[in-house]
Amino acid sequence: MKQILFFLFSSSIVILGCSSARNVKSSAVKQGITGFVTEVRGNQMPNPDAAPKSPKGIHTTVFVYEPTHISDVIREGTSPVYTAIRTKLVASIETDSTGAFTVALPSGAYSLFVAHGKGFYANLFDTNNHIALFVVEDDKLTQVKLTVSSRATY
Repeated sequence: MKQILFFLFSSSIVILGCSSARNVKSSAVKQGITGFVTEVRGNQMPNPDAAPKSPKGIHTTVFVYEPTHISDVIREGTSPVYTAIRTKLVASIETDSTGAFTVALPSGAYSLFVAHGKGFYANLFDTNNHIALFVVEDDKLTQVKLTVSSRATY
């Protein structure tokens, strides 16, 4: 009986300790970028007989660079895949299995890229040809959704 109670007590402490550590980690970042990386694959053409498939979250690495213009990268043809980025790397963060990530950053503008094979992927541009540019404001988390669609057809 003592062994069972000891086991239950020990297990409870471990579970409570782990759950509170998770809460501290998720609430610790008050300023930066948070979001999801998803991937779409296959035929994405509308089909009246089938509902569109939801993108799936992926485990990958998100790279945060200083604002990056299209002239600051080496690109594979006209694709959204890059082999080199000539601006300064500010941070990198791994997503979890659902594609979620959060990274603490000072106020400012940043370009986000997703690890893609031996290169980088980003398919968003602003009107001045800055790649995947997001702005972090004081005391705010900027919400982003990055979608890798290199294996999809439209």
